[in-house]
Amino acid sequence: MSPKQHRGEVTSDLLLDTALRLYTESGEQGVTVTAVTRTSGVSLGSLYHHFGSLDGLLTALTDRWTGRLLGQLLTALTSTDTAREGIRAVVGAYLAFVRDHPGAALLVHSPRADRRLMARGQEVRAAQGPAVSAFARWVQPRIEAGEVAPLPLPLLETLVMGPVVAVARRRLSGVRDVDLDEAARILPERIWRSISTDGT
Repeated sequence: MSPKQHRGEVTSDLLLDTALRLYTESGEQGVTVTAVTRTSGVSLGSLYHHFGSLDGLLTALTDRWTGRLLGQLLTALTSTDTAREGIRAVVGAYLAFVRDHPGAALLVHSPRADRRLMARGQEVRAAQGPAVSAFARWVQPRIEAGEVAPLPLPLLETLVMGPVVAVARRRLSGVRDVDLDEAARILPERIWRSISTDGT
């Protein structure tokens, strides 16, 4: 990597880190061009050079943290031996991400991210392709072994992730009636029953 490329990466990371800090502190309305450039010390020209616009910066930030979340989930999933252990690991990893990175989790689950997904679902899904493929590679042998019910992959994903995402959104919305540690204890078995071959 050339010195110029390195400086570009450092600047890009600084802008992304600043945008996340502002988002965590004040929500999307706090992430303005003025706030980002003033807080980061990066010029307006550099912001536009790296991201094209404020919207481009927020999109890149969302993509960065979605990728990190998916990476943590896949690491958790593929470090287990049985399907049941995998479900427990992925639920725990997701809820730990919400607890450990509340600002990033709020961004990933934000109305803005939802609007983008609804408007450009195929494109967003394609970007997540490696994670989806990894899940398919993990689950297929377990279906063939009779551990997991032979359901279509999108439905398996929904049964596994749907309850976890619902708990995360509830928590991130400010409702504190769900304890994340309790959810991490209870949800895996309930989810497992919904996808296991014999339902137990």
